[in-house]
Parts: sequence; C-alpha cells; structure tokens
Amino acid sequence: MQVNTYFDNQVTSLGFENTNGRASVGVMQPGRYEFSTQDDERMVVLSGALVVQRVQDPEPLLYSDGEEFRVPSGETFTVEVTETTAYLCEYT
Repeated sequence: MQVNTYFDNQVTSLGFENTNGRASVGVMQPGRYEFSTQDDERMVVLSGALVVQRVQDPEPLLYSDGEEFRVPSGETFTVEVTETTAYLCEYT
C-alpha cells in the first residue's frame, strides 16, 4: 500500500493492488483540484459529492453517493468539492 497526499494535504489517498487491479481510495477536503490521468480511470463517489469538469463535458457535472464517472488516459479534469468526500479510483 502507498499513502499519497496532494494539494497541501487536502487530498489523501491509499493506493493498492488486488485481483481487480490497481486502485486507490481517498478523501478530498472542500476545494478545487485539477488532476491529470496516466491511465484510464473509473472514479466512484463513496460518500459526499464531486462537481467534475472533463474535456468531453460541455458543463461541469455533479456526482454523489454511489455514482461514477470515467476519465480517459492522458486527460486533465477538474474537481470541485463542497463537502468532505470519499472516493474509489480504479486504474485500467
């Protein structure tokens, strides 16, 4: 397992591998963050909500408890967090 922190400790994740492949679970504090992908990513909101702006979205989209979205490799996306939010990210 690997612990990662980003954006002055406002985002913390725990990376791991299992039979499903590489993944991370984490928590984001309120704020606005820009991420870049190296692999295709599937993100699931476990608790809370994220407002996500991907390249292919004409406007930001809201994802909350149990909802998921995907981001292709090599893209940048922006996440706005208004409440502390937990997520799962699977890499393919």
